[in-house]
Amino acid sequence: MEGAATAQALSRIGLAGLAVMGQNLALNIAEKGFPISVYNRTTSKVDETLDRAQNEGQLPLIGQYNPRDFVLSIQRPRSVIILVKAGSPVDQTIAALSEYMEPGDTIIDGGNEWYENTERRIDEASSKGLLYLGMGVSGGEEGARNGPSLMPGGSYGAYTNIRDILEKVAAQVEDGPCVTYIGEGGSGNFVKMVHNGIEYGDMQLISEAYDVLKNAGGLSNSELADIFAEWNRGELESFLVEITADIFNVKDELTGNGELVDKILDKTGMKGTGKWTVQQAAELSIAAPTIAASLDSRYMSGLKDEREEASEIFRKEGLKEEISSDINGSSLDKKRLIDDVRQALYASKICSYAQGMNLLRAKSFEKGWNLNLGEMARIWKGGCIIRAVFLDRIKKAYQRNPNLANLMVDPEFAREMVQRQAAWRRVVGLAVQKGISVPGMSASLQYFDTYRRSRLPANLVQAQRDYFGAHTYERVDKSGAYHTEWAKLARKARV
Repeated sequence: MEGAATAQALSRIGLAGLAVMGQNLALNIAEKGFPISVYNRTTSKVDETLDRAQNEGQLPLIGQYNPRDFVLSIQRPRSVIILVKAGSPVDQTIAALSEYMEPGDTIIDGGNEWYENTERRIDEASSKGLLYLGMGVSGGEEGARNGPSLMPGGSYGAYTNIRDILEKVAAQVEDGPCVTYIGEGGSGNFVKMVHNGIEYGDMQLISEAYDVLKNAGGLSNSELADIFAEWNRGELESFLVEITADIFNVKDELTGNGELVDKILDKTGMKGTGKWTVQQAAELSIAAPTIAASLDSRYMSGLKDEREEASEIFRKEGLKEEISSDINGSSLDKKRLIDDVRQALYASKICSYAQGMNLLRAKSFEKGWNLNLGEMARIWKGGCIIRAVFLDRIKKAYQRNPNLANLMVDPEFAREMVQRQAAWRRVVGLAVQKGISVPGMSASLQYFDTYRRSRLPANLVQAQRDYFGAHTYERVDKSGAYHTEWAKLARKARV
């Protein structure tokens, strides 16, 4: 095993778990010139990956059919990426592989894992002398194959062992590869979780823009395709806006009738990272109303049967579901509505990203991760699902002021919010008037309006809390905590 010929034949890295994401990431690594060993419990997946490696350019990929051969085929210090379903399958895979691993070897979990599971596994690996990374991978199947955004957190030593590979495999943008060492512990998984929460918000806001344009503006799918394509050439340029334009153009091949988007059941699926984001925001007392609204909307979409019944009940009471368009073919009105919705979508997105960044900062402070928010924005510029042109400006905002309290108050973004707020209010107002639900846009607008007000009605809430629970309150004109016998004074006032 120690002979020179054998040593040359050893792989630079290994990957276990060959569902499509695993296969694509392995092929990406091989294509960048790093010989890779692959393993999967179901051996047909190994053969499938080997066939693809041959067909996609005779790539340096070696298939292994049991954990021992797999681990021993990798050069030391070994680095093994695991891409299996989050939870107990990860623990089972680690147990099977670590039996043959040696101190100094590294395990990298590339799944959407709960960050505390990663922190537990770091400790368990450490007791065997193994290094561990929890690495967020974004970009879907296409990103995994051609260049994802990578968010590795955990052992810095483990990161340096594979840094050269990650920097070649990641998406490439003008200011470097879309990967950086995130921080210690489960920080990589946490950052990926928040990325997914922002993604939930983005998708919800885009769907609301579609709803308003279609139902209040009377726009056809082909008009919507053109509008989103045009938006993708401006400030809204992003992966999600680009694919939305594509979606409106796809015909329904099954029936040969109309566009496919109209035949899709309006019931959204989810894997859980959005829920985790909202739960963490609540734990850390961080307002994330846009992301929360997007999660609630997914829950509401799941009540399809109930919504159909409710629609019928309210129709009988005289409340029609149909929304009449006031545009009446006037190109001027239609043009203005389209431009208003564009501005409302942009301003709402800024709020969603502001909430995500605030959550990252709060968690970083709690855990001592020392996250670099500008660098988070930079590695999201390419490869990932939320990649967007304006992430470069978010990066620059945090470079200008690393202690920025909120993205909205960066001078550039503040100016843009003010310029767009009239259009934003018109869109939300029109939607409310028409009975079109825009929870994400309105939550974003309320977030903006609440944050920009120097005085809120919270003084009344504090008075109520002190009245029924003697919780005390502070005054605006004197320091200290105060309690008032409200009921006694109120009775006196009535006399």
